[in-house]
Amino acid sequence: MKKREDISGFYERIHYLAPEKIGANKPHINVFERASCIGAVPFSRRDYYKVTLILGTGRLDYANQSIYIDRPALVFSNPMIPYNWNPDSTDQGGWFCIFNQAFVQQREGLLINLPMFQIDTDKVFFPHADSVAEIATFFKAMMRENMENYVYKNEILRDYLHLIVHHALKIQPARNYDRDLNAAARITNLFLELLNRQFPIDSRQHELQLRSAKDFAKQLSLHTNHLNRMVKDFTGKTTTEHIAARILLEANNLLLYTDWPVSEIGYCLGFQYPGYFNSFYKKHAGTTPNEVRKQVV
Repeated sequence: MKKREDISGFYERIHYLAPEKIGANKPHINVFERASCIGAVPFSRRDYYKVTLILGTGRLDYANQSIYIDRPALVFSNPMIPYNWNPDSTDQGGWFCIFNQAFVQQREGLLINLPMFQIDTDKVFFPHADSVAEIATFFKAMMRENMENYVYKNEILRDYLHLIVHHALKIQPARNYDRDLNAAARITNLFLELLNRQFPIDSRQHELQLRSAKDFAKQLSLHTNHLNRMVKDFTGKTTTEHIAARILLEANNLLLYTDWPVSEIGYCLGFQYPGYFNSFYKKHAGTTPNEVRKQVV
């Protein structure tokens, strides 16, 4: 699979000269007008988060679905979900903000614990006209602040980013995330962080280490039954369902967007024998890995 694009790679792609060296451990946030990189975006994974107000039309393609954007849309992306953008006109406006994991971790990961940055939640929101105008105002303010040399500039940009995020939450209130951060929420967030940290798989030599509720419980120093109960209470899904869904998503990505042999894909995902991988995939996808691989042009 193509190596994940980091922020430095993104800047090279749009011919943007960064004012400083971008390091993985250095918090970084930036904001642009979409006119700075108009055109189709290749299908790939990014090593950064992105929030975009799309003023234009086109199609967003994910591994398991396509969404046609025919009106102003607020789109959230994270490093775990590959996608591409295919505009169907040259009239493309709006803004986008990108930030890295180090920027997120400055504030206890609050941003990525919100619904739109999770694996199995909505990533595209269609705000009403008045909300579009207000979100556009926030992006314009971010553009102005980004031009300043104020020492706490990043904190101001973070505040505007939170305002944009909460506009999306008001459009479609998230299930299960409106509760207080109690024990179930904290344990679930730790479990999901461990689960998602294992992906994406970029090398054939990689082998999934945590594949069962027991594996995760041991890593978190919890009893398996306690972990299962907390995750089910908070999300409505079992740990096994979460794990299977994430492995299935990764399997789809590897089958469709790499030329790796099916047996190697299964091994990377923790299946010692091809038959085990075939059985798992058939159970959860209703088809076989080989049948999916035939879809690759």
